[in-house]
Amino acid sequence: MPGYFMKIAEINLTTEEINFITLKEKEVKEFIGGSGIGAKFLYDYTDHKTDPLGPENVLIFMTGPLTGTKTFSSDRFEVITKSPLTGIYTESDCGGKWGEGLKKCGVDGIVIKGEAKKPVYITMKNEEIKVKDASDLWGKDTFATDTLIKEEMGPNSHVVCIGKAGENLIKFACIINEGKHGRAAGRAGVGAVMGSKNLKAIGVLGTKEVKIAHEQKFNQFIKGLFPQMVESTEALRKYGTSNGVEYCESVGDLPIKNWYQGNWEGAKKISGQYMAKTVLKKNYHCGRCVIGCGRTVEITEGKYKTEETAGPEYETIGMLGSNCLVDDIKVICKANELCNRYGLDTISTGSAISFCMEAYERGLITKEDTGGLKMEWGNGDAVLEMIKKIVNRQDLGELLGEGLIKASKEIGGNSCEFAIHVKGLDFPAHDPRGKVSVALGYATSNRGACHLQAFTHDFEDGAALPDLGYKETLDRFEIKGKAKFVVDFQHLMSMFDSLHCCKFIVFGGMTVEPLVKVLNLVTGWDFSKEDFLKTGERIFNLKRLYNVREGISRKDDALPPRILTHPRGGGAGDNLPCLNKMLDEYYQIRGWDEFGIPTKETLKRLELEEYIKQFRVK
Repeated sequence: MPGYFMKIAEINLTTEEINFITLKEKEVKEFIGGSGIGAKFLYDYTDHKTDPLGPENVLIFMTGPLTGTKTFSSDRFEVITKSPLTGIYTESDCGGKWGEGLKKCGVDGIVIKGEAKKPVYITMKNEEIKVKDASDLWGKDTFATDTLIKEEMGPNSHVVCIGKAGENLIKFACIINEGKHGRAAGRAGVGAVMGSKNLKAIGVLGTKEVKIAHEQKFNQFIKGLFPQMVESTEALRKYGTSNGVEYCESVGDLPIKNWYQGNWEGAKKISGQYMAKTVLKKNYHCGRCVIGCGRTVEITEGKYKTEETAGPEYETIGMLGSNCLVDDIKVICKANELCNRYGLDTISTGSAISFCMEAYERGLITKEDTGGLKMEWGNGDAVLEMIKKIVNRQDLGELLGEGLIKASKEIGGNSCEFAIHVKGLDFPAHDPRGKVSVALGYATSNRGACHLQAFTHDFEDGAALPDLGYKETLDRFEIKGKAKFVVDFQHLMSMFDSLHCCKFIVFGGMTVEPLVKVLNLVTGWDFSKEDFLKTGERIFNLKRLYNVREGISRKDDALPPRILTHPRGGGAGDNLPCLNKMLDEYYQIRGWDEFGIPTKETLKRLELEEYIKQFRVK
């Protein structure tokens, strides 16, 4: 089928048996690819008894029908698994160049089963798959691992790997590809799952081409969108995602002092504009990307010296910078480099450290707990040392590496009130008090607090999206209409994560209708806009069903006390999210019952009838 190879490689690390699963046309039309098919596979392979770090869990790498085509920013892949940090469904989207490399091996994805008896890595040269001894790679950082496997496989190969954090089963370990360029499948501990399987890396080298149903029309259409794509993304190209640091601080969106403080003068010292004047070397482009939002930085001297490496994204700056009151861009660059080398999620790492700083300030922990570190606000050196302690499971770092739920329970006092997470996943660097749709998006995201499953933060007070029904900028503090707003965007973003392409291309004109056209030109289908968005709805509901099976309900669609009761001031003023009122409307629009469980009628409408018998649905 055009856009697909209709084949998934299933690799059992326990037995080293390799099989190929044939995809059915019905399932690719219903779930597309990426996180859609990944969610279906995860549902079928695991159950509520599955230990996320046990051999019975699976680690799924998926591409989509647009991967390997000339679609802008389509060299991406999704990692899907049961999270060791949250215990529920998770997915982690990643750029770089590995996704197209995998697709060109002649498969649409990989399912990793079981657990190797000793450290291994996998090489794929087209459909030739080998499981190899990784004893010499175990313990090496992600930069070195990437280099060594590329030396073996050749310069056109691409590698995903884990660092020491994944090997040590840190609950928010990530998976890195592109070595020092640091593209990460970052969230919810996917790297720990890879480490639990004793799998160090996967190298791919493919030469197969993806068939396109209407290639000439497709090429013409993409060419026609090119000028707008380039022109409309200039700010991202020039300053990267950190372009928004100062603006986000001004509107109450940037996290400051563990989500407590309203304004902070230090924001201007860690912005994309400041980075461009000081440490920026050049842009980095993921595969098929014309935007180039990635930063490459270098610090040539001093105690924060780095080699030429990936610069920090907005989320990293927010969580390891402003949320810890660190206003030195060089410290943040060094922290980012350490996290990438070790394979740590920068969001959860920054969250853990800012939580630690507040506990230290309140006297709930002391220097005896931290191994002598003064975990004071703004202490950049302490941030860098605590990163090392987390990855090596030393002193308080061992507890912080288990995630905020366990850390706050063991530290005690009132620390659970300032442990900022949803369902165990730490907040990314956008404050729900500054934009109320973010509150509902975080509460209902299928992987815990996530800005990408709804992606409303850039549209609530900024860009419009007419072909999704939003022609004007919205009032960011008004709750009226926000439930539908979040639902609509969750459906669209489910499709982005399944197709598989970068969400930033929406700013360059690749909105709903162009995406539908591209999908049809690639596959030969005749999807309408309604079909397209209904498919996104089906995918989102399947992920919800996975979590319902894990015991998730309305009680878990919640926000931490600080966000609901403490006005931060600054650009957010006295605004507090009216979450319960929005949830009532949200469930009604979705066709879920009062407990947040999809009804029988909803499942029938979405062609998910096979799941009705597995739940007590109304």
